[in-house]
Amino acid sequence: MGRKAAIIGGGVIGGGWAARFLLNGWDVAVFDPDPEAERKISEVLANARRSLPGLYERALPPEGALTYHADLAEAVAGADWVQESVPERLELKHKVLAQVMEAAPAETVIGSSTSGFKPSELNAQGARAVVAHPFNPVYLLPLVELVGASDQTAKAAETLRGIGMFPLTVRKEIDAHIADRFLEAVWREALWLVKDGIATTEEIDEAIRMGFGLRWAQMGLFETYRIAGGEAGMRHFLAQFGPCLTWPWTKLMDVPEFNDELVDLIAGQSDAQSGHRSIRELERLRDDNLVAMMRALKRTGSGAGGVITAHEARLPRAEAGPDGLPVTVEMQVPTSFVDYNGHMNEAPYMEVSARASDRFMEMIGADAAYIAGGQSYFTAENHIRYFAEIDIGDRITVTTHALGGDGRKLHLLNKFWTGGETPAATVETLLLHVDLATRRVTAPEGVVAERAAAYAAAHADHPKPDRLVLNQPRG
Repeated sequence: MGRKAAIIGGGVIGGGWAARFLLNGWDVAVFDPDPEAERKISEVLANARRSLPGLYERALPPEGALTYHADLAEAVAGADWVQESVPERLELKHKVLAQVMEAAPAETVIGSSTSGFKPSELNAQGARAVVAHPFNPVYLLPLVELVGASDQTAKAAETLRGIGMFPLTVRKEIDAHIADRFLEAVWREALWLVKDGIATTEEIDEAIRMGFGLRWAQMGLFETYRIAGGEAGMRHFLAQFGPCLTWPWTKLMDVPEFNDELVDLIAGQSDAQSGHRSIRELERLRDDNLVAMMRALKRTGSGAGGVITAHEARLPRAEAGPDGLPVTVEMQVPTSFVDYNGHMNEAPYMEVSARASDRFMEMIGADAAYIAGGQSYFTAENHIRYFAEIDIGDRITVTTHALGGDGRKLHLLNKFWTGGETPAATVETLLLHVDLATRRVTAPEGVVAERAAAYAAAHADHPKPDRLVLNQPRG
């Protein structure tokens, strides 16, 4: 039975929540009196469909059903999760949460996207909401700050992990939680730098994205400074730079007067910096960069990469593909796989094929433990054939045909399917079994040998490609 999320407020954050739940297989009901809500959410969804699946080497679940409702109670009825994302006005949140309490089932998690209010403030009139504060774009960035009753935050955390997010439970109530307090400090200092004519909005952004912003994406603040302390670590860093805290470097405790002059100055500089691009263009640029960086973090498991890997492990694998052969890869083509012609270029074909071959190795028992034990398969030869273009956003299903699995050779044909009756491409690959200690070609033994031979025998009657092109190297 499918699960249902109700989204109350369909702005930037509410739309992001709708996309995150919907693309993870939940049914989503949206309530927002804004007549433009459906258009706005559809545009957010288009960005999410283009980017989120590209983080994974497995297919996300089939999308849930998306519905729009003119009545809040109708949207909330039967929901497993309700996410309130209305503007940051406490009286409005009290009104909305009271209506949610009347209509939502008793076991429903009620989350608020508030960036500043505490649960005690949200629930002052009898609601039972928890703070579930995400970061934009909600459909890509994993962090959600949870604040509230421990039983409710624990229940919320498990749901959030199931949709690929990272729940960070805040130990104590505090205004603006954790992350926004950092952002507020940086924001205040940036306003002073602009007001005092020291830097423009563009120069401040360059200082972040060309320097410490890249470090923070993988290591955060304290781990970054631990490295800055050299071999002596954090203690040395604090001894060296701690005294600077008493120097008048910043104006964090002061706020520049927020007047029309400051607004005009900052807005004008921002227009000069980014006005040549539409907001939708900037969103796609942001999402493309985030996907590429987060995919890079997956390789090491650092930061957000570890969250994606953990979520990916929870996604189910398909058993058989369009041709009845085992599925070894299911994924959507990310933007980083696409060249200037708009379709997937040569290197990603080899990368995806390598993942398919690695998965097949796991299926026959040549997994990480087997390799750690000193035995593996090495690729000796590859051949790619292209039959149809594969474009950004296309969903690829790779099936693997074991053409041969006897002795020291493993001969595979990885077929790329994108929805047609015939493969869009094939990669024929020949692997040799190697003893890692001697680096010599040897025959596998035991389970690996048995399974490789069994797959080859099972696939022997399956139609082979028109021609096989690999040369059979001498053993």
